[in-house]
Amino acid sequence: MDKVTIASAVIILILFFGELFNYRAIHVESSLVVDSGRKEKMNIDFDISFRKIPCYILTLDVMDVAGEHQADVAHSIYKTQLAPDGTELKHEKTEHLGDTGPDPKVVGENYCGECYGAQKPESGCCNTCEDVRKAYETSGWSFNHAETIEQCTREGYLDKIKEQANQGCRIRGKVTVNKVAGNFHIAPGRSFQRGSAHVHDIQQYLEQGLDFSHQIEHLSFGEKIPNVHNPLDDTKAENAEGLFMFQYYLKVVGTRYYYLDKMPVFTNQFSVTQYNRNLQYKNAWGQVQAPNGLPGVFFNFDISPMLVIQKEERRSFASFLTGVCAIVGGIFTVAGLLDGAIWRAERTLKKKMELGKAF
Repeated sequence: MDKVTIASAVIILILFFGELFNYRAIHVESSLVVDSGRKEKMNIDFDISFRKIPCYILTLDVMDVAGEHQADVAHSIYKTQLAPDGTELKHEKTEHLGDTGPDPKVVGENYCGECYGAQKPESGCCNTCEDVRKAYETSGWSFNHAETIEQCTREGYLDKIKEQANQGCRIRGKVTVNKVAGNFHIAPGRSFQRGSAHVHDIQQYLEQGLDFSHQIEHLSFGEKIPNVHNPLDDTKAENAEGLFMFQYYLKVVGTRYYYLDKMPVFTNQFSVTQYNRNLQYKNAWGQVQAPNGLPGVFFNFDISPMLVIQKEERRSFASFLTGVCAIVGGIFTVAGLLDGAIWRAERTLKKKMELGKAF
């Protein structure tokens, strides 16, 4: 077997295995179409840690341009108390301080707590510290000086605040929103509506100061996709002592993944732009003024009208055979031409040497 044949066989083997690997490989084809599922709901999964703000201060709210408003979201949301070093202390569903009912043995069977001038609930009584807080919210009042409220004193409200004073909070869970532009935010104080305005009761926290340094462990819209890293995953924001507003502007694009060996997945991708500002400022006389906004972390999302389709595809066996035949036929053709050229060159050189004209 001459050298041309050996070289041809080696090249054929290399190209054959390359064609085989290409045939077995999965290729992802992308396309862009108009999203026709705009009336659907969308889940937002998140996991955010605040190292320097206790859980009882933080409130999660969701609102959108369609007018839907979810205030103080508690369903499917978990809060975990964090020690100053970031280790977890207590893991439970969202709760509020002062939300335990009174002991009849202490207050009596017919106890009816005072609402301190605030609008009374349907029962006519404010039996817990939380009942008083809600009555204040309904009246549009700020809930300050809990030490003067009998229900809060009885339930140890202030003791719980002192216990969590140096703690942090990890908030994780899922919220369901309309597939329209909107925002969800984590801010201090309980929220309520005052007319058409969305208001947070933050008066009691202004003097103590807040540090909204945070770390976004995970944030995704829709179903999670393995091995996909979202733009805000593992994002840190430090040195936010004061009254900082962190705003993340997200452009959400619907995405559908079609796989060869499993069910399709409907999810979303997003891009992000970040903007931060300190709401606390001093006037010309050096006096600290009230904040001109709400401190916290805001995620403002807008939904793209387009839909990205990612579809896994694999070459057909017929195209694989065609490629292999083309490789074998092409190599043999080239090898035949090369072998013929070499043979003619050798023959011509041999004749010249016989005639003494080789040199």
